[in-house]
Amino acid sequence: MVLWEIFAIVGLISVILEMIVPSMFFLNLALAGFITAVIAVFIKSWIYLILIFVVLSIISILFLRPILLRSKETKEQETGMKGKYIGKIVKVIEPVTKYSGAITIYDERWEARSEGDETIPVGSEVKIIKYESLVLTVEKV
Repeated sequence: MVLWEIFAIVGLISVILEMIVPSMFFLNLALAGFITAVIAVFIKSWIYLILIFVVLSIISILFLRPILLRSKETKEQETGMKGKYIGKIVKVIEPVTKYSGAITIYDERWEARSEGDETIPVGSEVKIIKYESLVLTVEKV
């Protein structure tokens, strides 16, 4: 087997492992493996290629992994409760107090509470400011 093929296989196995265990770790090894496979076309020494693979892996883990993790967290926040509900303006369907009330958003009924002691009447527009255990906290707009 040719050296470049071995490093290409290492890269491919790392990609498969990343699909099975999405940790943004094996993706770095895959990148190092594929780059080393290209370099192996020109360099025929095992020692140099393994050294290049290790250095590229460490550099990729130190610099690329934090960027990939930050990107992943941003996407999760945008698609979770924060992105879908927080900051939206909605209608009150039952008077909202500190202890009871309801709003409607996306044709769904949600339990709601106000932060202060005020009572928000039916038909008022409120802004969702917080989410806790199936109860949305709102403030009058």
